[in-house]
Amino acid sequence: MSDHTTDPAPRPPRGLAATTWGPGRLDLFWVDEDRALWHSASTNGTWAEPESLGGQLASGPTAVAWAEGEMEVFAVMDDGELWNRYWDRTYWHPWETLGGELDPSGSPAASSSGPSRLDVYARGRDGRTWHRWWDGTQWVPWEQR
Repeated sequence: MSDHTTDPAPRPPRGLAATTWGPGRLDLFWVDEDRALWHSASTNGTWAEPESLGGQLASGPTAVAWAEGEMEVFAVMDDGELWNRYWDRTYWHPWETLGGELDPSGSPAASSSGPSRLDVYARGRDGRTWHRWWDGTQWVPWEQR
């Protein structure tokens, strides 16, 4: 009889989000047990080593690509504000706040209708849906939807 122990099964990642900015490319985001955001990319079926993007996420992430090699990830942090990081074909820019009074128990949603437009939606602490968008030059203030 051998005496061995096995590690408990790893916990699955929470708050998965995925996006793609071109053929053969897939970017996957998830939140680890310490609430940091992680990212890994698959190019033509080969996965890169995961990288930590940091943060202390209260919500799951959402991700959107708006052009080849350009993408953004959003999450609500403990302060109830929407935070984002973006990739500009070269590197990840630091976390920045987009403000808001959001419910951290809900995850935001994001979409893009082209290279100059990003839309992000989130549930407010008031239970309503709030919307903010990038118009190609600036983030437009929050509006209720």
